[in-house]
Amino acid sequence: MRVEAPIGANRRKAVWGARAALSGALAGALLVTSCGKLTRQGQAASYLVLLTLQGAPGAKPGTFSNVLQSDVITVVNGVPTIFNDLGQATFRLALKDAGSSTSPNTPTPNNFITVTQYHVEYVRSDGRNVQGVDVPFAFDGAATATVTDTASIGFTLVRNQAKLEAPLKALVTSGLPITAIARVTFYGHDQTGREVSVTGDIEITFANFGD
Repeated sequence: MRVEAPIGANRRKAVWGARAALSGALAGALLVTSCGKLTRQGQAASYLVLLTLQGAPGAKPGTFSNVLQSDVITVVNGVPTIFNDLGQATFRLALKDAGSSTSPNTPTPNNFITVTQYHVEYVRSDGRNVQGVDVPFAFDGAATATVTDTASIGFTLVRNQAKLEAPLKALVTSGLPITAIARVTFYGHDQTGREVSVTGDIEITFANFGD
């Protein structure tokens, strides 16, 4: 005697089978996409070592230091003036793997890294990190330098407009300082287009210092 399964059961099996196949396909697509991103990140054979990260007040651009006293307003010849503050970073090129076969510790031209932009954000140790309230707004900037061995690059560490906005603007009359850490991330690529980044921190105290 032949026993046949109900038509509804077959339909349910077919639907669940299709759903399983679709789920498997989506999972496979997500896996491929995820792997692609992971493979892309940090794929370069060379990387940057951030040797120094320093800052200098805009009114004294030659006085770079490992900490920065950022004057929110500076009196010049009796005129209140706002300066942006400067940053300077020094990099060294390093290899993850050997370089050329004849000179394994020497980078090839493909290993050279070109820095193209940077990102600055400010954080406080007390956890009060609301931009425009507790700390200045984060920003991005452009800077170009190719590192073949060691190289230095200049950039803006504190923008002029930050001193015209909260919370720094209030420091002109309040007399209270704000101490924060500027977290600077530099972005670039090797000469085959593979992405590279490196991050460093520098302490900044914002206040209306005596002129």
